[in-house]
Amino acid sequence: VSTASMPKANTAITREFTVNLHKRTHKITFKKRAPRAVKEIRQFARKEMGTDDVRVDTELNKFVWSKGIKNVPHRVRVRLTRRRNDDEDANGEMYTLCTLVQVSSFKGLQNETVPNEE
Repeated sequence: VSTASMPKANTAITREFTVNLHKRTHKITFKKRAPRAVKEIRQFARKEMGTDDVRVDTELNKFVWSKGIKNVPHRVRVRLTRRRNDDEDANGEMYTLCTLVQVSSFKGLQNETVPNEE
């Protein structure tokens, strides 16, 4: 894999993705599905944004758990925001914040870069 295609982990950026939780929780024990789904969202954000520090918003966590521990929603639309870490004693200079994006339908959605508000 060339380094040109890898995201630069030192710039602040916001992107929207659709995460298919159905394929990521397939063949997972019922009582472990919602916790595994949250871990899979963290892993997805880590891969896409290139930061080890990933923070899941409470709204996103509640959405994943909304149908209980075993009936996880099939898909979730997330907004991944890579931000500068203001904490001096943090091990990485950037962290990723995962927030929920409410959509009526997942049909035809693409991965999008959101213009920064800052």
